[in-house]
Amino acid sequence: MNNEKIGKFIAECRKEKCFTQFQLAEMLNITDRAVSKWETGRSMPDVSIMLELCKVLNISVNELLNGERLNMNEYNEKAEKLLIEMARKEEKNNKKMMMYEIVIGSISTVSFVMLIMAAALINMEIYFKVALFVIAFVILISGVVFALKIETEAGYYECKNCHHRYVPKFKSVFFAMHIGTTRYLKCPKCHKKTWNKKVMTKE
Repeated sequence: MNNEKIGKFIAECRKEKCFTQFQLAEMLNITDRAVSKWETGRSMPDVSIMLELCKVLNISVNELLNGERLNMNEYNEKAEKLLIEMARKEEKNNKKMMMYEIVIGSISTVSFVMLIMAAALINMEIYFKVALFVIAFVILISGVVFALKIETEAGYYECKNCHHRYVPKFKSVFFAMHIGTTRYLKCPKCHKKTWNKKVMTKE
């Protein structure tokens, strides 16, 4: 998706309707500054208002995301290409988030080990040792919770039984048995508990 092209298309459609940026913003209950950012390609319309924007401008979501009017012959081809591009973008973003999880988990684990070793091996007052133990556990728990939150929200889990892909609740992921990113979870579709593997895309 080309933000600049989409922005110019929004501006053209708005002008065709004889709306000012302020008038369009009022119809969508947003600020005219947000409309200006769309039209200059600095940001994209939020998903929550995309349908309303398309309705006001009398365009389809497919046309909006392609940044141009489409005839019937082009429509299906463009829609297919757009879906593929969005799937690739989602996969790339999810892989990046999973990398963050590994980095956060590694840093918090190494920090925990180093602080525990320092408290155990260095000669110091008992209250300093206690403080180091407390800090070590706080860092470890915080790192684990944050890393698991990323794992829960990045990508999907695929049920081994029915192959349904879904995003589980954080609590389920936190307490599930696991081998790496494969977790023993209950599928919301078939309701069976199996080893669900982590995947990066919905389909």
